[in-house]
Amino acid sequence: MSVAGIRAWAARHAERRRYSPVGIAFHWIMAALVIFQLGWGWYAGRLMAGGDKLHAYEVHSAVGLPILILAIGRLVWRIVIPGPENDADRQGVQTQIAYAIHYIFYLCFFGLPLSGWAMWSSVAEPGPLYLAGVLPWPQLPFHDLPLETRWQIMSAAESVHHVLVLVLFVTVPLHVGAALKHHFWDRHDVLRGMLPEIPDDVDPRPASEHKPRDPGILGT
Repeated sequence: MSVAGIRAWAARHAERRRYSPVGIAFHWIMAALVIFQLGWGWYAGRLMAGGDKLHAYEVHSAVGLPILILAIGRLVWRIVIPGPENDADRQGVQTQIAYAIHYIFYLCFFGLPLSGWAMWSSVAEPGPLYLAGVLPWPQLPFHDLPLETRWQIMSAAESVHHVLVLVLFVTVPLHVGAALKHHFWDRHDVLRGMLPEIPDDVDPRPASEHKPRDPGILGT
């Protein structure tokens, strides 16, 4: 299928203020992986040095590298296939804050795997890396650098990694809270457009009219 054909296919979803199935898959798969990584990284960081800690970081890297691949694919898809315009795109300052948080997410989606890759590649004897625990993944070319330089790379990458993790611990709850606020309070269609669609012939619920809440209720 050509790019024009893909755009036309996605446009049919956007006309109904829905994201395309590909966009929805990117969103929820990456959300699940990121939440897992936050929990698993916290767990791995509290293990005592040894085999269990090494194995935990191997799992962490095996899950982190697919996030990098998915982030590249998602960014390309977003550039080629714009998302729909929904109620949340007409909220003034709130909309600008939401856009800023999305940019921060992309910074984290790229920065965390890349900094983790740099950390793993800068240790004295880096072990093998695997994409999703299956496909071999190359080390960054740090092996021939002086030991002091590698330690500096490790320290810088670790600092970046920790800062971006803290950023996610703040922005993820903000994103979830905003989505719930838009759905339940504002009665906007943004969350509905990101959920998998149930065909009318298998949906037992009666149809409901879409009625966004009047923003004047908040005095804005």
